[in-house]
Amino acid sequence: MRTVLVTGPGGAGTSTVAAATALAAARAGARALLVTADPPPGLTADETPGLTVRTLDSAGVFQDRAAELQQRLSTVFELLGASPLDPEEFTELPGSREFALLHALGGTDGHDVVVADLPPVDSAVRLLALPEQLRRYLSRLLPPERQAARALRPMLAQLAGVPMPAEWLYETAARWDAELAAVNTVIESAATTVRLVVEPGPRAAAAVRAARTGLALFGYRVESLTANRLLPTGSADPFLAALSGQQQKHLKALYEEFGADGVPVRELPHLGRDPYGPDDLAVLGGPELAVDPLPDTPADQPWSVEDRLAAEGQLVWRLPLPGATRDTLDLVRRGDEVVVDAGRFRRIMRLPSALRRCTVTGAALRDGALQVRFTPDPALWPQ
Repeated sequence: MRTVLVTGPGGAGTSTVAAATALAAARAGARALLVTADPPPGLTADETPGLTVRTLDSAGVFQDRAAELQQRLSTVFELLGASPLDPEEFTELPGSREFALLHALGGTDGHDVVVADLPPVDSAVRLLALPEQLRRYLSRLLPPERQAARALRPMLAQLAGVPMPAEWLYETAARWDAELAAVNTVIESAATTVRLVVEPGPRAAAAVRAARTGLALFGYRVESLTANRLLPTGSADPFLAALSGQQQKHLKALYEEFGADGVPVRELPHLGRDPYGPDDLAVLGGPELAVDPLPDTPADQPWSVEDRLAAEGQLVWRLPLPGATRDTLDLVRRGDEVVVDAGRFRRIMRLPSALRRCTVTGAALRDGALQVRFTPDPALWPQ
């Protein structure tokens, strides 16, 4: 299954580009699924064979999960003498839309192409990082080895006279971990790529540049940059010519920055109106938005380790971070993990086994990559 994640600065037209991408895939003969919170007006799956539009029901997903959790906590409520909430009292909380989107991405089997309309780019990076972070929290708070005394719980329950909550707690954690793993399988696949959408301008370009660093930190590959709503050039109208000139100036800078790393820049015209229906989307969804197949193999780690032991007595851990600057980077070693801060984003990464037996002796940002030097610890390094 090919998965395309579409995001960009707020107001750049990402929902329109996502819909045009899914429509183009369906018209090319693929079984396409569009996952979105805001379906473009006039687009119905009935008029487009092969296209399924799944609108996020964030309120429904939240209410179902809240009811399920309350049911599992019923024993605790009884012990505390608390009254459970009625279904009508469950009110959708902030962040529900993001969880609904992750829930939808975990159930996309049966399609050839899945196009996900993500929230604005900063939120999208944090959303894509959420499954990994939540699985790490579950592992730390409820490590599997603590279930070793599971066989004793029935006896303890008889002695106490009430069911032991630890049993359902571990079962719930295991089920959540399995669901998060299913989402990770989709978003970390080599067949999953990110398409950034931007309306060229000074603020949007800076936002995309920072987000590209965050995406690289978590190992997500930017497939292309789509410059959306481009105005025609060469207009005799001074006002329109000035706006177009500003766009072209920033578009040129985007070509230079992204093209240097081999990321293609696609151009989509301004239609002179808000796109409506499949005909307008088809104008946008031509060859520029075609979805090319990729091998569905496990994605490579975003980092690599260079062996310089023979020449320098060091191992160099390399993490590509395009767009990063020295003043926005921070690195902390924490046991067998490293905490990397890149601008507004943070990732906690487990070190490869060889580097866990080393000490950090230096770090630098070179050629768009964070390079950390490790020296073997004589007390831990095998002779």
